[in-house]
Formats: sequence, structure tokens, C-alpha cells
Amino acid sequence: MSADLRRASILGRLNSAGQASITELAEEFGLSEMTIRRDLEALEFEGHARRVRGGAIASQSRSYEPPIILRGEHEHSAKARIGRAAAQLLAEGETAIIDVGTTTLEMAKAIDPKLALTVITSSLLIATELSSKPQLRAIVTGGVVRKGELSLIGARAENSFADLNCDTVFLGVAGISVGKGLTEYNLEDTRVKQEAIKAASRVIVLADATKIGKVAFANVAALKEVDVLVTNASPADKEIKKMKELGIDVIHVEPIAKEGK
Repeated sequence: MSADLRRASILGRLNSAGQASITELAEEFGLSEMTIRRDLEALEFEGHARRVRGGAIASQSRSYEPPIILRGEHEHSAKARIGRAAAQLLAEGETAIIDVGTTTLEMAKAIDPKLALTVITSSLLIATELSSKPQLRAIVTGGVVRKGELSLIGARAENSFADLNCDTVFLGVAGISVGKGLTEYNLEDTRVKQEAIKAASRVIVLADATKIGKVAFANVAALKEVDVLVTNASPADKEIKKMKELGIDVIHVEPIAKEGK
């Protein structure tokens, strides 16, 4: 592999996971740590990374959240397939929370209109989609509208879950990793997710392959809170293997070649 291709691969790792260690990169590429240090120096010089002790971090802030329109377009095929698989996990008469997010929106679209459900959501986009399901009762949390995202945040949104006992929460996240668990871009959305988790007996996370191993700004919950992960990531992915060892049930939707990790 040429130096340019190797550095592009390292940059992809940094943008996905947020960080990488020199030792891990040297082992992965079968090169000396000195060579990896030179790669990281080059990436820092080009403005793509920042070196830290023992490795490097991405130059892009972990709190940067791409606009929802762009997130919806990114990996749309995978998100649609993950959403359809998650919708199949719903049972007649269930009370479910559907979290904000582009993948959970795809799930809402895929819900069988004949299914009688009660769904609570803090997403106005998802609530609008659910309103077209004749057998479904949709409950929207209160709260302040996040402009652009159309999610509901703040104390009213958080407190909406305080007196509820739900069967399942279907959660969207910015990242899921063995080291940091579930993470999110925005602190206010994070607090709403945390209250939703407390209100549910089962936690199902919807995450496409680009979210696996990624660490965003705010910690939502530890991996021990997760019961099921629905993803298009490969079963051979190291993070996925570790998650299974920790007892998480991973449902793999059929991947397509270009989305392989």
C-alpha cells in the first residue's frame, strides 16, 4: 500500500472513531511506529488530524453534527434496510419509544399500518410519519423545538418519560463503541435519550456501519444498557465481535458490497 493510500485509510479511521493510537495503527498496517508517526505528522500538516500523546484525533470536533438533510442522504440504503428490520421487531399492542434520528425515521416509515401500537417520540418528523398509520396512537413529548433537527429538547421533553413504563426504546446514536458505549453530538438530545432509556424495559439501537466504533461528543449510555443492535456492519468487524461477547444480540441486515466495513 502506498503512503497516500495508507494515510487516507488512517484518516478514515480518525473520522469514524475520532481517534487512533500509534500502536494500533502500526499493528494494523504491519509497519514501524516511526512510519506511523510520520503519517500522522503529514495528516496534521494538511489540517486533517491533531497529534496527541500516543496517537492522533480527528481535526473535526466530535460535537459537530451534520445537518439532518445531509445525514438522511448519507448511507440512505443501509438506513432504510435497518429501519425495515427494526420495524419487524414491533409486536401487536406494544408501547414503544422511537428516538430522533434519520435511521429511526426510516423505521417509522416501515411500520405496518395494520399494527396497533402506542408510540412515544420526541421527533416532529417521526410524529408526522406516524400520523399516517391508522391503527397507531402517537404521543409527542413536550419541549423546545431544535431548529433544523425538529427534535424536542429541554426539561419538558425529558420529564415526558418520567411517569411512563414502555416496552421498548428504539434508539438512534451518533456512535456506538466498546470503549465509550453510546454517544451523541448534542448534549440536550443526549439527556432526552437517557430519560427514554430509563422508561423502557428493552433498548434496541439502530446504527449503520459508519457508526460502529465511532465516538461522538456526549456519552448517552454504557453498552450494558443495550439489548439489541440492528446494523449493516459485517459480522467480522472487531467492534461487533466484542459487542456480541458482551451479550448484545446483533441483527445484521444484508449488506451491499460498497457499504462493507
